[in-house]
Amino acid sequence: MTQHTEPEAVPDAIPDAAPVDAVAGTESGETPRAQRRVMHPDGFGAAFCASMAALCAEAAVAGTTGVLVLLSREHEGLPHGLLVIAGLVFAVVLLGVLVSGFVTAAAVMPALALARTVTRRPGRRDGPLWNAAAVPFVSAAAVAVFGGVSALGSLSPAAPLKYLLWWACLTAALLPATLIAGVAGRRIREGRSVRMARRVARDGVIAWFAVGAVGAAVYGTGAVEVYQPPRLDSAQLAGVWSDGRDGTVKLSADGTAVADGLDNYVWDGTGKDRPKDCDGSGTWKPVKGNGKVQGLSLRIGSCELSRNWSVSGTGKEPRLFHEVGKPGSGKRYVLTKVVERRK
Repeated sequence: MTQHTEPEAVPDAIPDAAPVDAVAGTESGETPRAQRRVMHPDGFGAAFCASMAALCAEAAVAGTTGVLVLLSREHEGLPHGLLVIAGLVFAVVLLGVLVSGFVTAAAVMPALALARTVTRRPGRRDGPLWNAAAVPFVSAAAVAVFGGVSALGSLSPAAPLKYLLWWACLTAALLPATLIAGVAGRRIREGRSVRMARRVARDGVIAWFAVGAVGAAVYGTGAVEVYQPPRLDSAQLAGVWSDGRDGTVKLSADGTAVADGLDNYVWDGTGKDRPKDCDGSGTWKPVKGNGKVQGLSLRIGSCELSRNWSVSGTGKEPRLFHEVGKPGSGKRYVLTKVVERRK
């Protein structure tokens, strides 16, 4: 009797199992690129990171440009000490990251959402032009909200021109970040994974170094000089100084001084310095530091005025000032020298 041997089922079943999964995956379109589209269907994370990187780059370039410009203007002086500079840089970077995240969430992402909502109709597709067109509307809404809150807090709205200026500045600041975020989100939705945030950060660092190099070259060659307070001697300090509100002090070359309606800020017991008119005669003398005149010391006995004044302004328009209130308050009482015109 002849026996027919049938092939074993187990070995054939094992190789057949893998193609079934593979075919199923192919038919369902589960390729690696499709899986990435499923994981990031709207590109929100990529757009958010790209926007933050763009805003940080904008802030770094604009801040460096502002510092370079202010160096040639009247300023209080640069911070000294390695720890102070390091702490200041860390605080600025941390603040920039936090602010960029807030602006991205409050303005950039709503602009992208608005553009996508408008282009959701058949035959339309969101793109750079639609994203750019949405920015002015989001900026207007942001200015209206924050301007309204500010007006309620101060009980007085700002001038219409200021609102228009805020809107223009905010639109200009949001436009690059919105366009970059839109590109990053669209590439993720199309399955083209790209590290847009890394590229934006790299280009921002390059732009920052370029601005710094240009500024260093301009100041290093002497084309623009860093501001320095005017150097005045005793003869130049002598004369009549006015606060512009009918308050004056006359400094004579012999060291005597006569005050007429000069504001004397004294402690009023409520935590504030309030000015009182000071009239009378006294003395003054230059205050020197490192062999240079940095200001003057004024004493008026009749109104108990005793102040040290610093020199600011320029050689053509010198000014004397002292701080009012707490140190670092930024408030100053300023005197300007009265120039006698020859008849």
